[in-house]
Amino acid sequence: MAFTAPIERFRFPEPCREAFAGKRVLITGSGRDGGIGQAFALAAAMNGAAAVGVHFHRSYRDGFDLVAKLREHGVKAFALQADVTNMRDLWASRGYVVDQMDGGGPDLIVCNSGLTEKGYRFGRALPEREEESRAERRARVRQSFIDNLEESRTVLDTKIDGFVAMTHLWAGEAVYHGRPLTMVYVSSRQAIDPGVAVPGYVIANWAVLPLPRVLRVNLGRSAELVDACCLMLPFVRTGMTEEYADNPKVFGRWQPRMLEPFEAARAVTELLARPGAELDLGSFELLVEGKPEAARLTWSQVHLDLREEALGWSAAAPLVCPPASGPAAT
Repeated sequence: MAFTAPIERFRFPEPCREAFAGKRVLITGSGRDGGIGQAFALAAAMNGAAAVGVHFHRSYRDGFDLVAKLREHGVKAFALQADVTNMRDLWASRGYVVDQMDGGGPDLIVCNSGLTEKGYRFGRALPEREEESRAERRARVRQSFIDNLEESRTVLDTKIDGFVAMTHLWAGEAVYHGRPLTMVYVSSRQAIDPGVAVPGYVIANWAVLPLPRVLRVNLGRSAELVDACCLMLPFVRTGMTEEYADNPKVFGRWQPRMLEPFEAARAVTELLARPGAELDLGSFELLVEGKPEAARLTWSQVHLDLREEALGWSAAAPLVCPPASGPAAT
């Protein structure tokens, strides 16, 4: 089996259990073994969730193994395969999820689907190669340009389209049935402190930060039914970050060492156990400080304050636009 997580490390003390106890939980991107999504699924399952939906797109083998392991521990778990960027695929999963959750639908959705990038020299020309003709260089630069942007587009689509689609689908269900729902969007601290070479990843994680407020505005009088918040996580050791685990030049500017998935899951569980009023509409950053052998994890709330400042030259000579049917300006 492909399940390798230390499952007992995901049993957390009180009051952590309040985050998941008795709830029907759906976690997107939770199939891959050793991933942060799997860690969230284990945290929910081992701390009292009534049902856990393990979503994946391509990681079906790992996803089925996780579901089997959860069922061995007496947890009501089910697998859900869907492409979150394919709206028909996602809509088709709706009835299945409701059935698996005994007709109730989810109480808590963790939008975690996401990809990273191999990295490329964003906005910079490729270095020249000796004895390379101009025609060969043009061909290499063109292919690199196409490959890099296709990679970024996939990263952007998975995070942005996937989160928006999941929100639109399940918030609509919650409002229609008058059933409370909590949406948690997993972002990255690189959204507010960008790293080099991963432009699509940074932009995708920044773009999801306004989602809680966008949702609140659009729900109008029904806004009280749906709580939503964003989590900005640091580097966590997963299959996507393993190659950087021993390279402090990559992550050292943010933290003394990479977190293990169960450490990140416990920090997130402690946060989600807080009263909903504290979390709703918030963006929360997980900080890792101290020495590698005794790392300290703390949360901070990030305020994305909008500041507008009038430009003096424009205010002093504003453009005056009469109605289109009026006399022409002179």
